[in-house]
Formats: sequence, C-alpha cells, structure tokens
Amino acid sequence: MPASMGDTLLLVTTPVSLSDSSRRAHARWARRVALLASAPALALLAAPARADVPEGWGGETEQAGLDFLHALGLYLGAPLLLFVLIVLAVYLPAMVRGEKLLPDHTGHQQLPEGQWIGGPRQGVAELPGPDGDDSRAGGASAQW
Repeated sequence: MPASMGDTLLLVTTPVSLSDSSRRAHARWARRVALLASAPALALLAAPARADVPEGWGGETEQAGLDFLHALGLYLGAPLLLFVLIVLAVYLPAMVRGEKLLPDHTGHQQLPEGQWIGGPRQGVAELPGPDGDDSRAGGASAQW
C-alpha cells in the first residue's frame, strides 16, 4: 500500500443480506396481506346459485299451516313425552332392583334423629366419659 493512502479510509462495501428472522417476518407479513386481500376478492367472485324453482313450488300461493291438534302435540306432547322417558330412565332400574324410592315416614310422628356422619356406630355410648374434673374426654368443656 502506498504511503499516501495510509491516512485515508477506503470505502468498504459488504453485500447486506437479510437475516433468517427478518425473512420470516417478511414472509408472515406477505401471508397476512395475501389473506386479507384474498377474502374480498373471493367474495366478489362468488356468484349466486342459478337454480330453477322445483316443480310444484312456483305456483303455490297458500302456505301450509299447522292445525291446533298438531301444534298441541308438538309443543306440549313432545316435551311431556321426553320428561316421562327421562323419569323412567332414572327410576326404572331402581324399581326393578326392588329398592325403595321414597323414605318411609308412616310410623314417625316426630322429627327423625339427627345423623352423625363419621361418628361411632353405636351412638354416644362408645364415647369415653370424663374420668374426673380435669379430664378432657366427653366433648367440649365450655370454659374459657
């Protein structure tokens, strides 16, 4: 290199290429633009169906109505039938097995006893009684 050129900077050009991430960003942008542009284009290209009216439909001026009994059967009978079928599907297996469906309250004039779920099987007789004044057996002491 000549001495006169050592003090000057040379222009260095490097070909710039897009990185992979910027290429993917441009591709995503292009797909979005193509998608947004294609929707109105497809809507404009869509044409209505050109079909003739089937025979027997064109000259009909009177609409077929639903008489009262058919409407009653449709709007009341069908839901009631569906209700009965669901009730049978729920209760019929228990009835076939011979299970009681309702509790028997024939002999009880007063309210039934409370239930202690997870407690002793023989009632409170299985619980230990207090041994003395300082014993904590038997439940809450109700003292502060």
